[in-house]
Amino acid sequence: MTDSRADTDLDADLALALRLADAADAQSLSRFDAADLQVSRKADRSHVTDADLATERAIRALLTEERPHDGIFGEEYGAAGDTHRQWIIDPIDGTANFLRGVPLWGTMIALAVDGVPHVGVVSMPALKRRWWAAAGHGAWTNTVDAPRRLHVSDVASLDDASVSFQSIAQWADAGQLPQLLALADRVWRDRAYGDVYSYMLLAEGRIDMVAEFDVKEYDIAAAVAIVREAGGRMTAFDGSETLSALSTLATNGILHDTFLSLFRDAQRP
Repeated sequence: MTDSRADTDLDADLALALRLADAADAQSLSRFDAADLQVSRKADRSHVTDADLATERAIRALLTEERPHDGIFGEEYGAAGDTHRQWIIDPIDGTANFLRGVPLWGTMIALAVDGVPHVGVVSMPALKRRWWAAAGHGAWTNTVDAPRRLHVSDVASLDDASVSFQSIAQWADAGQLPQLLALADRVWRDRAYGDVYSYMLLAEGRIDMVAEFDVKEYDIAAAVAIVREAGGRMTAFDGSETLSALSTLATNGILHDTFLSLFRDAQRP
């Protein structure tokens, strides 16, 4: 069963997503840098904290009340309900940063309709920053005075491009280290800003490419909505646009095919 509201009512969906981010911030920020933070490991050996769990529970509780017919897919508690309209949640993206007291972490909230992100919100309360987008409504971020519309850069040459690659270990584990070295050799500047913050820097036009591997839907769905509304492009490394492809290449759009070609060339013997 699906909600009887029109799927195009994105204003209400975005307003709800922003309220979900408020609820998430209240949970996560209160536990950031806490001396009694509880940390454990999941089956895949990645860390999870009591803040991850409490934040996702807060989001799910509000969604259950406000959108009882929508589905939910969260990192910590899995998927349930309808997949036509599905809220995709990463309660704390950058848990490793969170548990070490590094402020580069955030909550990612997306609404996907038939697998395509239509609404995205990223909130990084330790930085007092938030970004949001809805299909056809543009991408925005908060400032001291008023929301500012986002647009990706107009950089058109690899020689002028600034890129973020997540981590050397991640690329090595994916068997893509030669591609990373080829990338570093061709661009102006390479850095590993990491996690969701890299995508927001791309949407703001401050860097020109983000790429990573071993990503799940909740790692990227909100970023997809924001980057695309900012004029950028996001695909997997094979060029597909599905959220479940386990890799992602996000660019300012102008350089997307150039980056794909660079990686393909680096794979050849």
